[in-house]
Amino acid sequence: MSEQATIPVAAPKPPQGLRYPWDVPPAEGEAIEVAPGVLWFRLPLPMKLDHVNVYALDEGDSWTVVDTGFASRRSKGLWRGLMAGPLGGKPISRVIVTHHHPDHVGLAGWLQSEFGAELVTTRTAWLTARMLTLDVQEVPLAESLSFYRKAGMAAELYDKRASEQPFNFSDVVAPMPLGFTRIRQNDVIRMGGRDWEVHIGNGHAPEHATFWSRDDNLVIAGDQILPSISPNIGVYPTEPMADPIGEWLEACERLLPLAREDHLVLGGHKLPFTGLPTRLKQLIENHHSALRRLLAYIDTPKSASECFASLFKRNIGEAEYGLALVEAVAHLSHLYQAGDATRELREADGAWVYQRRG
Repeated sequence: MSEQATIPVAAPKPPQGLRYPWDVPPAEGEAIEVAPGVLWFRLPLPMKLDHVNVYALDEGDSWTVVDTGFASRRSKGLWRGLMAGPLGGKPISRVIVTHHHPDHVGLAGWLQSEFGAELVTTRTAWLTARMLTLDVQEVPLAESLSFYRKAGMAAELYDKRASEQPFNFSDVVAPMPLGFTRIRQNDVIRMGGRDWEVHIGNGHAPEHATFWSRDDNLVIAGDQILPSISPNIGVYPTEPMADPIGEWLEACERLLPLAREDHLVLGGHKLPFTGLPTRLKQLIENHHSALRRLLAYIDTPKSASECFASLFKRNIGEAEYGLALVEAVAHLSHLYQAGDATRELREADGAWVYQRRG
C-alpha cells in the first residue's frame, strides 16, 4: 500500500440548500413510493393551495395513513380508489393526524366509522377538531365580528362577513366519533417497519405532531415544515391574545438541532425535500425579518389591515384576506406582548393600532 493511500481523506460534505428528489407530484389517484413501504398521494383542495399530501405506511397486512384531506364526495371517492388501487385492497388500520386543520383531519372520522381505523393524534388536535365540528354557527358570532373590527378589517369585507353564514368546520370535516389514541412529545411510535420519535411543533397549529424516523432519514412534518411556503401563523377570535409567532420560533429553534442535511422531509404540501437545516434556518429568519420590517413600519399607529404591504410585500386579494389579517394580528401582537410596541383602540373605527415604542 502506498504512503498516500494511508492519508485520511475527509468525507465529502452533504450538499447544502434544498433539493427535490421528485420534480412532479403523483397524479390524482396514483402513488409515488418515497421510501420502502412509504407511499405519497395527493388529494385536491378547493382553494389557492390546491392540494394536501397524504402518506401511507405499509404494516404488512394493513396500512397506516397520515392525514386525510377534506371531507367531500370527491375525496371519499378518491380514497376508495386508492384503497382498491395503490393500497392493494389491504385495510387502513390506523390514521395519524398531524394537526387539527380541516385538510388534515377532514376524513379521519369517516375512516374511523366506515373502516374501523384507529385515530392517533395529539390531545389538543383531537379536542380542537372535535369541538369545532360541533360548533355550528348559522350567523356570525358577536365575538368574531368584534375581532374583525379590532383588526381593522376593510369595511366592505366586514359588512359582507356580518351578513353571510360563516364557514363551519363541519362543512369539510366528517363527524368525529368518541375515542382516539394520544401521542405526545418524546413518544416513540412504530409505523411502516420503523420507529419514529414524536416531536411537537406549535405556531401554525397547537400541539402539531411531527415524526422523525430512528431507522432511516425520513421526517413526516405535516405543515410544521414546508419547503417553499411559510405556513400560515394566525391569531383567531377563540384566543385573541395568543402568541403563535413566539410559539413558532420556539418550535423551529427546538427542532433545528435534530435536523440533518440528508433528512427526506415529507410535508403536508408541496414536494418532499432534503436540506432540512437550511429550511429551518430560513423559516426562523423569515419571521425575524418580518418582525423587523413591521417594527420599522409602525413608526406611526397602524392596524393589522394597514400592515399588509410591510408583511407580505404584495397585493392581498379577497380570497387571501382572512389569512393575511390573522397573520398580521399575530405579528403585531407578538411585538406588543414582547414590549416592543404599544397599542390602543382608535376612536374612528374601533381598531387596535400598534406603534413602535420610543
